[in-house]
Amino acid sequence: MRIAVYPGSFDPVTLAHLDIARRATRIFDRVIMAVFDRPQKNLLFSTEERLELLREATAQIAEIEAMPYHTLTVDFARSVGACALVRGLRTVSDFEAEYQMAQINQALDDSIEVVLLAAGRHYGHVSSSAVREMAALGREPVDFAPPHVIAALREKFSRGG
Repeated sequence: MRIAVYPGSFDPVTLAHLDIARRATRIFDRVIMAVFDRPQKNLLFSTEERLELLREATAQIAEIEAMPYHTLTVDFARSVGACALVRGLRTVSDFEAEYQMAQINQALDDSIEVVLLAAGRHYGHVSSSAVREMAALGREPVDFAPPHVIAALREKFSRGG
């Protein structure tokens, strides 16, 4: 079985994330969407909330599983028997950052490949930060996030973040 890890903060999960994950299932038998619980970011949702939103978003896709992790990504990938890391690319700056990270991960464990998937044509402009900003300013990001994520954002911002 070929397993890939798709790591991220997923704060929150977007339709772009789901597009990358679904497309990765064409290449791999199992895709683990790995929720990093210690990103150096200001998070809106807790690790548990991010996992729940992700699990609901992928409930109908048998090949995708959501799991938390708190180690180096390559160490987590090795621990679940993954042969690859999957990352999505939207822009040239994404490529630069992902290429640098791929080089670091290769230095840490060259047995784990890095697969960079270009954003689908409808999702190149979608980011979690844009989704959060729209929701914070009272606009529902209906073209960018699943309905249950929009509801969670609405609830989060109605309570003051």
